[in-house]
Amino acid sequence: MIDLVRVKQEEEQTLQNLIQFYIYEFTVFQDINLEMNGSFAPFDLKPYWSEADLYAYFIIRNGELAGFAMVESGDPNVILEFFIMRKFYRRGFGKIAAFKLFDQFPGKWSITQVEKNEPARNFWRKVIGDYTSGNYIETFDDYNRSIQEFNTGLKVK
Repeated sequence: MIDLVRVKQEEEQTLQNLIQFYIYEFTVFQDINLEMNGSFAPFDLKPYWSEADLYAYFIIRNGELAGFAMVESGDPNVILEFFIMRKFYRRGFGKIAAFKLFDQFPGKWSITQVEKNEPARNFWRKVIGDYTSGNYIETFDDYNRSIQEFNTGLKVK
């Protein structure tokens, strides 16, 4: 079972710990340096406790932390960050979590991946394609980032 659990402000350090793994995996695609203390610079999570349109979720699999998702609700909704721990790869847990996010925030969506992150591009193309029965558009911006856009209201039931 996969659950999305909203991160509480008092759980910020747990989220920051997960973010360290996320950044580490992301260094394959972007040049990100460690701080002198041996960790990556923490994310500024203060807006997630004060802004009404920002949401951070733990992705929980049978009571175990499996990843996190960070969403900005609006027109369109945007997945700002999405991470599944490597031990949970290729088991469908990321897809289930993404579907739950899409259902929780109905309407237009825009999801972007950096140029070199082909695994993320493939993941989102598959997940969004499955969710919408292929009813999405993909464009590329000036930085060759992939952007998939779709509307949950157009989902084929």
